[in-house]
Amino acid sequence: MTGVVGVGHLGFHHARILGQLSGEPVPVFDASPERAAQVATQLPVRVCGSLGQLLDICGNVVVACTTSAHFEAVMAALEAGCNVLVEKPIAASPEHAEVMVAKAAALGLVLAVGHVERFNPAILAAAELISEPLFVEGHRMAPFKPRGTDVSVVMDLMIHDIDLVLSFVRSPVASVHAAGVPVLSDNVDIASARISFENGCVANMTASRISRDQMRKLRFFQRRSYVSVDFAGRSVEAYRMEPGGAIMPVPVAVADGDALTAELTDFLTACSGNGKPTVTGEDGLVALRSAQRISAAIEEAAGALRASRDR
Repeated sequence: MTGVVGVGHLGFHHARILGQLSGEPVPVFDASPERAAQVATQLPVRVCGSLGQLLDICGNVVVACTTSAHFEAVMAALEAGCNVLVEKPIAASPEHAEVMVAKAAALGLVLAVGHVERFNPAILAAAELISEPLFVEGHRMAPFKPRGTDVSVVMDLMIHDIDLVLSFVRSPVASVHAAGVPVLSDNVDIASARISFENGCVANMTASRISRDQMRKLRFFQRRSYVSVDFAGRSVEAYRMEPGGAIMPVPVAVADGDALTAELTDFLTACSGNGKPTVTGEDGLVALRSAQRISAAIEEAAGALRASRDR
């Protein structure tokens, strides 16, 4: 049986889909009893009064509570012998993530991370066309919503593209330059980062949660080819230079499918002993380290600006 810890916006949908997959009431626990009771009026769930009660009846757990609570919930689940899918970012700090990854490995349990864009039908369709990116450009923009502002836009939105770029470039990060500012919240709401990799690839990424319009795109430039992935529109635009020099469009068919359903199915398959999850705890740790490196670069740039103003 698979339960859900934290039934806020995303946890609600995890519980909904798990119920559809299993055909049974999904055990849920939320730090707010009122929120859990509200969800119980909307979904066929079994509300647990404590995390321990949920862990006693589940073999697998989806942790979708706030990032600051990931470490405690994941560690409790692993110690109870449960496989875990934890929402991104994997933890509030790389140090916590390292302990979680090591614990899961020592116990032989699955630890997957919810980087759901890996399962977007558009990126799945484009994947076979992306081999050795030389330059990547990403834009992830969204209108402002109070949800998620407990962390910076780097951890809230940009980390999706960080994980995706790392999964395709597959080279150590050589350097990071970044800038960002808080606008409507106490954390950075808009940020831009330039990541250089040891293999020569460069990735420019911009993330904003204060935009009028929504955009979720990654563009990959390679030798004699170009691939643009629209995550929101679920479409792929690709071109390739033919041997004679002509630039021709490459038709790409994007299948129907729900990314969150695919992610949960992938997790449950791994829990059954059929291979590793698509996004492992190690993958989540690498993405978090890169996101923290970007956040540190933003703080360094902001500090340098403050110092120059004080002169």
